[in-house]
Amino acid sequence: MKLFAAAALLFSLSVGAAAPAQAASERVVLAGGCFWGMQLVFESLRGVDHVVAGYSGGSAGTAQYETVSTGTTGHAESVEITYDPAKISFKELLDVYFLVAHDPTELNRQGPDEGTQYRSEIFHTSTRQRAEALAYIAHLERQHVYASRVVTLVAPLRSFYPAEAYHQDYAVHNPQNPYIAFNELPKMKALREKYPSLVKADAPFGT
Repeated sequence: MKLFAAAALLFSLSVGAAAPAQAASERVVLAGGCFWGMQLVFESLRGVDHVVAGYSGGSAGTAQYETVSTGTTGHAESVEITYDPAKISFKELLDVYFLVAHDPTELNRQGPDEGTQYRSEIFHTSTRQRAEALAYIAHLERQHVYASRVVTLVAPLRSFYPAEAYHQDYAVHNPQNPYIAFNELPKMKALREKYPSLVKADAPFGT
């Protein structure tokens, strides 16, 4: 991750009016590289009830791993996050997404993985999520938190298709896999260091 020191600073979005009453649970779909690591990180957050690895951005007929891996389907490997906004805010999810879970300056790739299926994209489910996401990206750009331009896309969620069963919680079940050890477990270390108050007590791979 190519963060400047400013990345460690907390960022609070200003709100000009009282926020509307929030639902008991909300949903957002985030794409940022391999969904194994994304699922691992977001399942570890307090207030997050459920995370599913899957595909978003393409059609139902192409929502299979082998087909998505061709990079021609419009799908991105994604995670569907169901969370309680009374326990974790959307802004806190964005903190983790932008500053821990992936590098938002890498275009159509993430680490060793390359292709449009590994792009950085937020699939929002409300106009409020869209506004917060765009404001967060604008803040990162204004503050030059990253040396390169943020390339994260923001689009409404059209559909989400769960991935095959063997992909679900893959990192938890396969910690010795070299890909997991080198690419995904360091994200858990970074999460615990940057946002310890957000991590569930029973989150995996604790020290």
